[in-house]
Amino acid sequence: MQYICLIYSAENAGPQPGTPEFGALLQGYQKFTDEVKEKGLLVAGDALQPASTATTVTTENGKVELTDGPFAETKETLGGYYLLECKSLDEAVEHAAKIPTAEHGRIEVRPIMVFDS
Repeated sequence: MQYICLIYSAENAGPQPGTPEFGALLQGYQKFTDEVKEKGLLVAGDALQPASTATTVTTENGKVELTDGPFAETKETLGGYYLLECKSLDEAVEHAAKIPTAEHGRIEVRPIMVFDS
């Protein structure tokens, strides 16, 4: 079953670019990515540009409405994701806990709903 691990944190939380701690954070991400690749669990994963680059789209009465910024105004924003193929939620949670941002943010784990096409 596929599980998405959504990576949330405040944009100023955790190690910041230009610091030795940020280099260690990136190394932690590379280590995690290599691990889930080697185990054959990685389906996809990417980091996102900052929430300030988001555009939210809605339609009302057939008219497209655009809003600059993320859907919700929160301190923690979606910064990236991993899509993993795991045998169970327990296995997905075990791996999600290894995502480096779990130390200063949150990782939301959700099963993917698959529709037959």
